[in-house]
Amino acid sequence: MSLTLNAAQTILSTALDTIRKGNFKPMAVVVLDARGAVKVSAAEDGTSLKRFEVAHGKAYGALSLGMGSRSIFKRAKEQAFFVASVTDVVGGALVPVPGGVLIRDADGEIVGAVGISGDTSENDEAAAIAGIEAAGLKADAGAD
Repeated sequence: MSLTLNAAQTILSTALDTIRKGNFKPMAVVVLDARGAVKVSAAEDGTSLKRFEVAHGKAYGALSLGMGSRSIFKRAKEQAFFVASVTDVVGGALVPVPGGVLIRDADGEIVGAVGISGDTSENDEAAAIAGIEAAGLKADAGAD
């Protein structure tokens, strides 16, 4: 199964609704397909200059390592040299903090990732999960 544009748009709109209902700070949302290509993205009014790049780095990092960015965050604390090396390998497009969530289909296959940035990492991650679940897919934020 691949990530459809319709599913990606549902993820984006639900994530934005979650952000607004939670009174979170302005956020950028990036939905990537399994190849790492941007399927949809949006930056709310008032986001800071590089929020898209940070959101992209969370999602791209999750895809690159096959784990939600919460797991990458844990690994960065335990194996800083490894995460720094992978960040270099992917051209700097890896942000090792929560908010990058893998999208899995019903069979558990990775079909994409969502990255969100702008508020706390926990709120970024919660909005991503809400979007993924609204699209009928499985969210994998990584283990604590």
